[in-house]
Order: sequence, then C-alpha cells, then structure tokens
Amino acid sequence: MRLLGLIVVLVVLAVAGLTGYAYVGDMKADPKEMRVPVELDLGSPATDTPAAVTPAAAPAPEAETPAPAPAAPASDNTQPDAHDLD
Repeated sequence: MRLLGLIVVLVVLAVAGLTGYAYVGDMKADPKEMRVPVELDLGSPATDTPAAVTPAAAPAPEAETPAPAPAAPASDNTQPDAHDLD
C-alpha cells in the first residue's frame, strides 16, 4: 500500500512539474534581432506612371421584391407537443 502511495505522489509531482514548466518555460531564451532584406515587386518593370484607373460600372437596377407571405393564423393549442421542443 505504501508503494501505491509513493507512485501516486510521484505522479502528482510529475504533473505539477510539467505544468509549471509549461507555464514558466525555459527562462534562458534571449530575444535575437533578425534583419532580412526584402525586395518587393520582383519581376515587374519599374515604372513611375500610376496604374490606369477604370471607371466604375453602373449600378444594376433593383429587382422588385415579392410581397411578404401572410402570417400564419394563431392556434388555440397552448400546450407544446414533442415537435415543438426543439
């Protein structure tokens, strides 16, 4: 019985240690500055002229909306059945 207690204590300590390491982690990680040169627009010719602006398309005419459906008549049954419970 003492062996089982020892195993339980060791498992609890291992879980606590892993949890603590997960939250605190390795404290030796120093931030490092990384500078990487970036070139934009590779393969496109260098031009000083702005891109051609195309005129916006005319808005489409609005379609007529159908009339709303009539409301369902109120029922006199106030008791919910099995199909009304979802």
